[in-house]
Amino acid sequence: MSSIFANQLISPLGIVDLDPWSLALALAGGTGLGFCAVWIALRSMRRQAREQAEQLREVARREGAVEAAAARQKAEEEIAARRAESNREFDRREIESELRLREIRSHEESLALLDYQLEQKGERLARESAAIRQARDAIRVMSKSVRQRLAGVAHMDAEEIRLALREEVMIECQDELRALRRATLERSEQDLQAEAKRILIAAMQRLASKPNNDIMVTLVSLPTEEMKGRIIGREGRNIKTFEAATGVTLLIDESPQVVLVSSFDPVRREIARVALEALVKDGRIHPASIEEFVVRARDEIDLHVQQAGEEAVQRLGINGLHPEIIRLLGRLKFRFSVAQNVLEHSIEVGFLCSMLASELGLDPNVAKRAGVLHDIGKGIEGDYEGSHATMGADFVRRHGETPIVVNAVAAHHEEVKPETVYAGLVILADTVSAVRPGARAEAMAGYIQRLDRLEKLALSVEGVQQAYAIQAGREVRVVVNPASVTDEQAQEITKTLRRRIEEELQYPSTIKITVIRESRFTETAT
Repeated sequence: MSSIFANQLISPLGIVDLDPWSLALALAGGTGLGFCAVWIALRSMRRQAREQAEQLREVARREGAVEAAAARQKAEEEIAARRAESNREFDRREIESELRLREIRSHEESLALLDYQLEQKGERLARESAAIRQARDAIRVMSKSVRQRLAGVAHMDAEEIRLALREEVMIECQDELRALRRATLERSEQDLQAEAKRILIAAMQRLASKPNNDIMVTLVSLPTEEMKGRIIGREGRNIKTFEAATGVTLLIDESPQVVLVSSFDPVRREIARVALEALVKDGRIHPASIEEFVVRARDEIDLHVQQAGEEAVQRLGINGLHPEIIRLLGRLKFRFSVAQNVLEHSIEVGFLCSMLASELGLDPNVAKRAGVLHDIGKGIEGDYEGSHATMGADFVRRHGETPIVVNAVAAHHEEVKPETVYAGLVILADTVSAVRPGARAEAMAGYIQRLDRLEKLALSVEGVQQAYAIQAGREVRVVVNPASVTDEQAQEITKTLRRRIEEELQYPSTIKITVIRESRFTETAT
């Protein structure tokens, strides 16, 4: 093998014809060189293998880090999901436990209520048993007395037996008859009140009323301040003539370009206003022109009054009224009662009476006629004795009205006794129209004084601790001392307050009185 290798090695080098020692040396050198080359090649391969191994190790390290990070993130997400799931499970179980606790508490309360009801039933059964024993004993006593009476009845005739039985039955049934009568009367009164409320509400809902305007002072505006001097005139001739012709008082003060017309008669005040405005507009102010314009204003107001009366009658659909009644009815347009226009109030009362009469099956035309004429006495001029109700009744009687209407007009303030149901309808409708919300305006000072008087009157009764006027003075609530006032005395206090309010106070409509007697007992469990 060595010879073959040597030949192959030497032949390419072209070494031929060498002696054996030279050949041996050559072979030895070639072998060394071969080992060197192999060693160098192996070393180079080992170095490359190490570098590749390092590269592979670095790549593996990087891939391992990426996979570890991904695995860590996946593990964290899984842990978070499991934690959220465990939290939801915990919340669900907590809610379920809370619901169970509530159910348990509800069952406990139900059991406690059942225990209480059982105790109450046991007490009731005990009372009923005691009552049965008492009734049994009473029956035995009655049976014994009956036997004794039967023994005596044998010696009585039929008439004596009948009278004795009648007296005995009356005595035994007296309490039951009294209770039955009281229940029947209370039921009838409740039914009547409910029916009356239904009829009244139905009538009020069908009526739409206009809002009332506040009463203002009659003022006349002037174009210039110079006009005040012309109205006064030389030495006051013009103003004196004007006041004498109209029956009013002119107040001229420092108010710029304004003159105040003052009079208790609203018709005269309106005539004076119309005449003064016409004089200012014309500019010629002297005694002759003043008298001329006052006459014109009076004719104009009379025509206006007549038109207002005819318009009211036309709105109500009433026929056959005397012209003087129509004229006097129109004068009510200029009159007010606590800021409520009297003519509008009369028309409203007429409509209410008609509606109420229709609900009750009465003649609505008669009721309407009585309602619209009930306050006609307020339009009568002059000094007459008596109230407006009596004067109005006398006026309509003299002008051909029926006795039913005359009595309704005279009795609408209950100064005379109502003779027909139509008078009651007028009283009711007049009250409703006057006391409905917004119908009449009351001064704040008077309102406060009325409430204060009502509370002081209630506090002056013995046993009353507190008193409160509520609902605009239409109700007073009284609190009594429960230690010194019994239930019977509280009822008497209610009657006493009602009587004193009716005697000592002036008030619209009605006042409800509520007496409260309350006892409270408080303990604290620790």
